[in-house]
Amino acid sequence: MQRYTVAVLVKNQFGVLNRVTSMFRRRQFNISALTVSETESPDFSRITVLFDGEHSNKEQLIDQLYKLPDVCSIKELNSDESINRELLLIKMQNSPETRSEIRDAADAFDAKTVDYNRDAIVIQLTGDSRRIDDFINLMRDYTILEICRTGIVSLERGETTLRSELNI
Repeated sequence: MQRYTVAVLVKNQFGVLNRVTSMFRRRQFNISALTVSETESPDFSRITVLFDGEHSNKEQLIDQLYKLPDVCSIKELNSDESINRELLLIKMQNSPETRSEIRDAADAFDAKTVDYNRDAIVIQLTGDSRRIDDFINLMRDYTILEICRTGIVSLERGETTLRSELNI
């Protein structure tokens, strides 16, 4: 099984996200991360999906996605030819015994403290999924109160855009 990142440009309309994600469900792909946002044009939304599956099933999925009327363009993004980022907010218990170790780890990862009080520290980290996972695993030695992370955002390197391959 392999991990894939696919960007899907869709018309910015009610119900489109449900139709796209239902296609993943019907094809029995597990979505690991999902990010949706309006694009540079309010007429379009960009759905970035990180999922695991077999190559042949992925090709069938992309073919089926193209048949949806609101899908304008699809691009598989690989890590060598794209820039991928995630955002992590992690709330840690702030105790005198572990405070300096947590802050040292955050500094080592170039993370930023975005909230600090007597009982908790909220740390923000951006990076690729592996970097985020590594930081979370390091923080598991301490008391994690809450984790919130975005899905992956990804843009292809160079001047090529998802809109340059419109299927409408």
